[in-house]
Amino acid sequence: MTSESYIFVAGASRGVGREIANCLTAQQFKVKALLRNESAAAELKATGVEVVIGDAMNVGDVEAAIIANEPIHTVISTIGGLPTDTEKPDYLANKNLIDAAIKARVQKFILVTSIGTGNSVGALPPQALAVLQPVLVEKDKAEQYLIASGLTYTIIRPGGLKTEPATGNGILTEDTRIIGSIHRADVAQLVCLCLNTDRSNHKILSAVDKNMLFGQIEFAPFSLD
Repeated sequence: MTSESYIFVAGASRGVGREIANCLTAQQFKVKALLRNESAAAELKATGVEVVIGDAMNVGDVEAAIIANEPIHTVISTIGGLPTDTEKPDYLANKNLIDAAIKARVQKFILVTSIGTGNSVGALPPQALAVLQPVLVEKDKAEQYLIASGLTYTIIRPGGLKTEPATGNGILTEDTRIIGSIHRADVAQLVCLCLNTDRSNHKILSAVDKNMLFGQIEFAPFSLD
C-alpha cells in the first residue's frame, strides 16, 4: 500500500475495533475511523487516528467517510449488534460499508464476525446458539454479501471475547469445528497480520487462543507466513 492510503476501521469506539485501531497506529499505519458519536473521538485522535463522525447504518454517512479525497486501501469492520437490538447492524451496516468499498475501489475488506456464523454454527453449544441465533443470521448475510461482492476479503470469526491484555497465543484456523475464547487484543493482532499478507485473501478463519480451547479437537492452525 502507498504512504498516502488509509486503513478504514468501522467499530473503533470500543472492543475489538478499538484494539485494531491501536494495533494499526502502533505499526505506523494511517487510520481513519467511523464513530457514531464524539465520546471516543478524543482518545482515538490522541493516538493519531483521523475520526469521522457518522452512522454505518446511514448510506450517506458511510459514502462520505470512505469515498473521500484520501484513498482507502483496506476497510476493516467489527460492527455487530446484540440479540436484543431491534435494528441489528450486523448485515445492514456492513452492507453499506461493502457497497462503499466497492465504489472506492479499496484493495481489501476484513470483516470480523464470530464463531457460530455460517458453516461454523455446529461449533456452538445449543444454549449459546439459542441466544445468539438472531445476530448470527445477520452476520451470515454480511459474510455472504462480502463473498459475492468481488472484493478481496478476509473473514475472521473470533470465539468468546475477553477484555484482557494480549497473550500472543491467538491462532487462526479454517477448521469450522473449533470453539474457544480469545482476548480482544489478540484478535486485533491477528487482523493486523492478515492485513500484511495475501495468504489470508478469500479465506474464512476462526480465531481462538490455543490455551483457551473448549474440548480436545485436533485441528490445523492456518499459517500466515
